[in-house]
Amino acid sequence: MATTMSKEKIILVVDDEPAILDMVEFAIKRTGFTVILAQDSMQAMSCIADRPPDLILLDWMLPDISGVDLARRLKREELTRTIPIIMLTARAEEGDKLKGFEIGVDDYVTKPFSTRELIARINAVLRRSEPLAENDAITVSGLELDPATHRVHSDGEKIHLGPTEFRLLQFFMTHPERVYTRSQLLDRVWGQNVYIEDRTVDVHIRRLRKELSMHGCDKLIQTVRGAGYRFSVQV
Repeated sequence: MATTMSKEKIILVVDDEPAILDMVEFAIKRTGFTVILAQDSMQAMSCIADRPPDLILLDWMLPDISGVDLARRLKREELTRTIPIIMLTARAEEGDKLKGFEIGVDDYVTKPFSTRELIARINAVLRRSEPLAENDAITVSGLELDPATHRVHSDGEKIHLGPTEFRLLQFFMTHPERVYTRSQLLDRVWGQNVYIEDRTVDVHIRRLRKELSMHGCDKLIQTVRGAGYRFSVQV
């Protein structure tokens, strides 16, 4: 199965089950990606330091530091916070999924899973992580987003956003004043045919607002009760 992603993309797979590693490695290599394997969190950190990946497939349960704790640590570090993470786990409860999204995980695949679904999710997350084609910087009320450099500033101060929050903000800033439902945001920001629930939008909106609030910009993203969300400079 071919992929539209660059063959130079590096995927780090972190799982302590050899059978899972073998299966995922075989499937990912067939699509043209480069694969790095790790069996615990410490080995994963060593791999990341040696060769930062473009995406991490991370098992929830690991023998040393849990996958959730490792994801939280990676999202706090300046050099790794923008690396997309897909959790691999047998935990299917909605609360667990929301916990992963809250700390910055980009997607969630429940075991057992098909390799076809996994590759589709990898491609979708990588697409969301790449800057959009438009390279013109956008400025609204002191908030500046530059797609070319993938940076966001507020009155000259840098705002740290994950790849999904960046694309969400870029969509809002290029489509101001109009109200979008959760389903519409999923289609426009995440893309069609993704396996993500509507409530995931709320999680990413909260994370985006949290980062913007540190610079007094969170009120630009408004909740329209019973309808959805809107980006507006008007109160």
